[in-house]
Amino acid sequence: MTAAPQPSPVPLTERQEARRRRILQASAALAGRGGFDAVQMREVAERSDVALGTLYRYFPSKIHLLVATMQDQLEHLHEALRKRPPAAAGPAERVAETLMRAFRAMQRDPYLADAMVRALNFADRSVSPEVDAVSRLTTAIILDAMRLDGPPGAELLSAVRVIEHTWHSALVTWLSGRASIAQVKVDLETVCRLIDLTAPPEPGAR
Repeated sequence: MTAAPQPSPVPLTERQEARRRRILQASAALAGRGGFDAVQMREVAERSDVALGTLYRYFPSKIHLLVATMQDQLEHLHEALRKRPPAAAGPAERVAETLMRAFRAMQRDPYLADAMVRALNFADRSVSPEVDAVSRLTTAIILDAMRLDGPPGAELLSAVRVIEHTWHSALVTWLSGRASIAQVKVDLETVCRLIDLTAPPEPGAR
């Protein structure tokens, strides 16, 4: 049986969007101060000047909130990358450069990074829309770095998913102290070589 299509979310008004922005900023500030455990819904509500019930209407749980916070952080990163795109010559090198820039952004705020990654790991099916949004954004960041001349094929998208899984795993191992930044860099450069095996040649390449 085919699943019924999910209704599209109702667009937020300008006032609702401003309220959501305050909530996400409060979440990031609290997480940056003390990690996952520092993000308490009541304090988020107080910091963002919204009623606790209103906060729960936007984000049903702390997990929903922190995954949405990760999406928000990645959107800021995506915008920064568009303004200053990676300079490496080949698509695999550009993706590795992009992911290392994302990693260094996480490195600057390790408590926030740990909170967001823990939320992703704890997320169940109820958080699927937020998790899917993070995945789509990560895919878009990788594909933008590649600068394809057309839509990606199925094999390339499969390679991108493997790269995403490796990036997430590298975050987890680094945050737990089981991998250095140097090792993360080597792992990301290695997995990004999949792009050379699956991507169409760049215009002008032999």
